Amino acid sequence: MINKDEIVSIAIVALVLAFAFSIVSSFGSFVYVFTSIIIIICANTFAKKISAFYLDSEIEVKIWEMQRYGYKPQRHFERPFPIGLFLPIIVAVFSLGYLKWMASVVFDIKARVYRTAKRFGIYSFSEITEYHLALIAASGVVINLVLGIFGYLAGFDNFARLNIYYAFFSIIPISDLDGNKIFFGSIIMWSALAAICLLGLGYVFFVI
Repeated sequence: MINKDEIVSIAIVALVLAFAFSIVSSFGSFVYVFTSIIIIICANTFAKKISAFYLDSEIEVKIWEMQRYGYKPQRHFERPFPIGLFLPIIVAVFSLGYLKWMASVVFDIKARVYRTAKRFGIYSFSEITEYHLALIAASGVVINLVLGIFGYLAGFDNFARLNIYYAFFSIIPISDLDGNKIFFGSIIMWSALAAICLLGLGYVFFVI
């Protein structure tokens, strides 16, 4: 279900995020954080792929990249800049390790070929709508929130915190992040998930 390029991207992102978290030792060893992040991203990815499957589409995850940095046509990089790899480290360094940026993976989507044949079934169109993108992106956020709850109940507090952090940063509505897809697909869905993530973040800071 996950191809070679996706595995490489997830592994690289997990290494970068684990390094950023290792600036402070409150989350445990590098190996623990790295393993936890691998589980978190893979769970997020599988949830999205399953949701995409039931919507007759396919997704592929990749490192978050940025090419344009302004509105004018000339304001762009010659090659996409892997902001998903640099932003976590920059944020961690400038905040002295107190802030942890975790949204570093995005996804592309395409409809399956046979979707075009469903003219008179559930779907009467072949393209993917913004609402479908929102559903797929939201499934990843939801699974991380669920893992955070189970992690806390099972006594893995740091694993729970990492899941909540990942869900929170994923819900931010900027660029190609999941939050942007959810926001423009369904503002109600985004508002509900954002509220839950904020509650979870407050719980992490004051309880766990």
